[in-house]
Amino acid sequence: MPRYVFVTGGVVSSVGKGIVSASLGLLLESRGLKVAMMKMDPYINVDPGTMNPYEHGEVFVTDDGAETDLDLGHYQRFTKSKLSQKSNVTTGGVYNAVIQKERRGEYLGRTVQVIPHITDEIKSRIRMLTAEPEDDADVAIVEIGGTVGDIEGLPFLEAIRQFHLEMAPTPSCFIHVTLLPYIAAAGELKTKPTQHSVRALRDIGISPNVIVCRTGKHRIGPDQRRKIAMFCNVTEEGIIGAEDIAPIYAIPLNFKKQQLDETVLRALQIDAPAEDLTEWRAIVDRMRRPTHEVRVAAVGKYVGHDDAYKSINEAFAHAGVANDCRVKLDWVDSEQFENGATPEEVLEEYDAVLIGPGFGNRGVEGKIRAVHYARVNKKPFLGICLGLQIAVIELARNCLGLEKANSTEFDADTPDPIISLLSEQRGVEDMGGTMRLGAYRCELQAGTRSHAAYGSDVIYERHRHRYEFNNAYRARLEKEAGLVVSGIHRRADHELVEVAELKDHPWFCGSQFHPEFKSTPLNPQPLFREFVKAALAQRQARDS
Repeated sequence: MPRYVFVTGGVVSSVGKGIVSASLGLLLESRGLKVAMMKMDPYINVDPGTMNPYEHGEVFVTDDGAETDLDLGHYQRFTKSKLSQKSNVTTGGVYNAVIQKERRGEYLGRTVQVIPHITDEIKSRIRMLTAEPEDDADVAIVEIGGTVGDIEGLPFLEAIRQFHLEMAPTPSCFIHVTLLPYIAAAGELKTKPTQHSVRALRDIGISPNVIVCRTGKHRIGPDQRRKIAMFCNVTEEGIIGAEDIAPIYAIPLNFKKQQLDETVLRALQIDAPAEDLTEWRAIVDRMRRPTHEVRVAAVGKYVGHDDAYKSINEAFAHAGVANDCRVKLDWVDSEQFENGATPEEVLEEYDAVLIGPGFGNRGVEGKIRAVHYARVNKKPFLGICLGLQIAVIELARNCLGLEKANSTEFDADTPDPIISLLSEQRGVEDMGGTMRLGAYRCELQAGTRSHAAYGSDVIYERHRHRYEFNNAYRARLEKEAGLVVSGIHRRADHELVEVAELKDHPWFCGSQFHPEFKSTPLNPQPLFREFVKAALAQRQARDS
């Protein structure tokens, strides 16, 4: 039976619980333990799949097609934990399950209440994380979203309080991540908000074993450490400083210096071998001291929110490590190319151009113009999901002369639907969880850049889309525009284009799948790696 670590947050939201959870997972794995990871979100949405990225950041997709919180991306990049539908629980999902049970009569006419029915459902989800033999883990880390004191989070906190009691005498560990604000006028970090936050947690019946103190650019001093320990009833060893560190992959090393893993293992009563972080330290060193630098223009429309494309940002960091260079990624608003600015003016200074994923027609014409610029001016280009679709629309318009070519997503009456709705999407009305989601088989064509990048005939990458390349235009695009379909998914009715390239171009590739979802520091994603390599080659050729 696994031991459980529960991670809660206090004082403010976005305090870093996901990074703390992922860092602890990495440290425990470095000591030979198998770790399972879970995020519990108090919002009433069934999942984040229908949320605007400005609202909640990117939607992270697992192999089995779950649309999940972006913190699962942190879990994957830091740990080897197998993530799935079971790894993300929401209030909406919990209540939906309880209501369905009530409708089926499973509660035998009883009054359905938050306690015990909602809390029992939450506890069952926690147990489900490691219920199957293939999910066996030594430690399960469960992160509770939101902030202590939020009304919507109370059922989750009550559930983990009960779970801890029911697990006895098997020990659990509670970690509380909190903010220590710095008051410039006083010149010091203030511990009072943390004391109040822990008091609120203890009023619920949960006493933390560890308090992780987020302190911005300041380090927690011995006086603050002693004060928090005394007022919050935690040992001084259990007070962990979490000042801001770059890159984020250095955070586990900071926690290691403070023996976070040792403190947690003592609470869990687990003996584990010494850690081996050699490879991870080497990755961090390469990130901090790259030899080269490239500039990539990422053309999109959610450019005002870093978390909207979190996995893409991190995939570039990983690809930079593989190429010994720093990738300076600038998010460029595509709408400016529809309002007077030209790609020539804006994109000339960059070494490569990316068109990322997205939905809706806002900014699409600007993206098409950006692709045209990259193609004609031989700039390395990578298109992801919508980016691939935009690229073939541009080819159809400017190489085949189909001036009104478009996607039926943007123009239902286009005479040339280069991109059209997937057959299984016709008649679908519900928005949530109904796209083509999760990992699918893709066969790569030998002799293509994609095949060379992956070094494999078959790959599995994750998808999140409703529209596909229209094969009716494939032959003309291949013959007249130099398109190379380098990856396909075979179906009973037809082939789905998964990857497409251009012949006469230094590096031009688009994928219908989302390659960023599988990238990690130790295993950079192949398309990102080769894209950055091409950008670096262009930069060096220009500078020589």
